[in-house]
Amino acid sequence: MFVVVCYDIPSDRRRNKVGKILEGFGTRVQKSVFECDLQSKHLQKLKQKVTKVLKDEDSVRYYYLCAECLLKVEVVNGPPVTQTQLYFAV
Repeated sequence: MFVVVCYDIPSDRRRNKVGKILEGFGTRVQKSVFECDLQSKHLQKLKQKVTKVLKDEDSVRYYYLCAECLLKVEVVNGPPVTQTQLYFAV
């Protein structure tokens, strides 16, 4: 399943922790946006790890893209969308 994860976290420390977690599961495409091609068990592991770091003022969004929607993604001045395997062995 292809998921775009984006976050808004005011604390540098927590933001960096979440970024490090997501680097193990997907590709950073912007400072606070990751593209992840995951099996559902890995997505659940990612969510568990991220949730442990978050506080009430933090926000994380998971956007699920179907195969047809993924083909319609348009990228301007950036690397193409890549469907990759899991980086981090869980």
